[in-house]
Amino acid sequence: MGAQYSFEGPEFNRSIRIEARPERLSSDAGALMLREVAERLGLLTWLKPRLDDPRDPLLVTHPTMDVVLTTLLLQAQGWSDQDDADRLRQDPVLRLAVSSRGGDAALRPRTAGEQSPEGLASQPTLSRALAWLSSETNRRVLDNALLHTAGQRIRAANQGHRLHNETLDIDSLPIEVFGEQPGSEYNGHYHANVYHPLVASLGGQRDLLGVMLRPGSLHTAADAIPFILDKVAWMKAEVCQRVTVRMDAGFPDDKLLLALEEKGIRYVSRKATNPALDKLAQAHLDRHLSGSGRQEGLWCYELRYQAASWSRVRRVVLVIQVEPGELFARHFYLVTNISALQLPALSLLELYRQRGNAEAAMGEWKSVLAPALSSSPRPKKTYRGKPLPPPAPTVDDDGEVVSVEDQALEARRHSFQINETSLILSALAYNLMNAIRKTAEAGTHEGWSIRRTREQILKVGAQVLLHARAVTVAIPESSAKIWEVIWYKLAHLKVRPLYLKSS
Repeated sequence: MGAQYSFEGPEFNRSIRIEARPERLSSDAGALMLREVAERLGLLTWLKPRLDDPRDPLLVTHPTMDVVLTTLLLQAQGWSDQDDADRLRQDPVLRLAVSSRGGDAALRPRTAGEQSPEGLASQPTLSRALAWLSSETNRRVLDNALLHTAGQRIRAANQGHRLHNETLDIDSLPIEVFGEQPGSEYNGHYHANVYHPLVASLGGQRDLLGVMLRPGSLHTAADAIPFILDKVAWMKAEVCQRVTVRMDAGFPDDKLLLALEEKGIRYVSRKATNPALDKLAQAHLDRHLSGSGRQEGLWCYELRYQAASWSRVRRVVLVIQVEPGELFARHFYLVTNISALQLPALSLLELYRQRGNAEAAMGEWKSVLAPALSSSPRPKKTYRGKPLPPPAPTVDDDGEVVSVEDQALEARRHSFQINETSLILSALAYNLMNAIRKTAEAGTHEGWSIRRTREQILKVGAQVLLHARAVTVAIPESSAKIWEVIWYKLAHLKVRPLYLKSS
């Protein structure tokens, strides 16, 4: 007999009874779809041999892929707090979606002497897993998994054809934190204590290609050169023939622009206004922004400009926009190495404005998945109710003495790495959701947001029925139509290892 619960009927309708029953019920049927996407994209097969699991295999109850899948599925389904894992350990759909065992094995009680998991990994297990997943090798593997999922999805969607052109969007965003997270700092631009990660996304596709955690006070363009060049090299090898890098006004410093120009990489970036630029454009500004010359419309003008910090003259496009009913017109500048013959000013502006897709992707990731970075070194002061001795120097594996100060620095460094790993896993969960979103758009011919995808496709109730060794997952008929469309598309999702030709 399970626990007995008593619910008083609702006041508004006394005919309604609320009961707790032992049926296998879940509110997360979408976890099965997420697992299917991960399988179809080959994510698990790709990750398994690459991740380093330092645990003793004889003591492992939850295999490496089960732990990683649990983290990804919980985040995608909206359970971002690791404490949620304890409450959901017996959720039948999540257990089926996470388990690598066939049949109904994931739902059967563990027999005597069996080491197989009975339920999801607990919160302490997931926390320990996050610690070993944050090693340098594993972080690099997980970051490359973002590229893998994006490349596999695009390859499948385009029947193995390489795209002609694609745009790499580079941006930074603030992630506000509370407490003493190592590396988090006050940022005067955002007026908050933040981390300031770099994010790379794939133009209109909205896949995330990479995230790099950075201290909160770093300049927008800090460490951007190797980050961008790595993603461009991958795109040329896996996605398209030509890449255009698109950036916001904080990025175009001379070192970054020179690095892109030396590699022959096209770029377009917004350029912050300044008195020197406004002086160069004064005649155009006077014509449209003052007196009788003021009229509604959009104008673009070509300029040649060399900032004091630049080593060469570059093409800059002045954009002036006077909108109906607005008292003040606005103007801004774009800097690019694309010639006016290749891309006229208005076409360049249109290309830059498509950056809104990337901003939407980052906004959805931040608001819907809400990555929480909370790891900070908290040394234990007591153990089983007894005070621990104060920290003392230790000896490492090489016989070197490690001071208390060095131990504290290492603890802070490790906490920063754990927070970066959490961020990468959140982005990987987003990519799985984006694959479902793109599948839904292809099947329904209508737009889907990540939030709508979660609310209408993933957060679906289910009842799990067992008969012999067969498992039936029953979902509401109201959700069956969209599920049928997506499941049909997923069943025909074929990832091709090589591109055939341009398209």
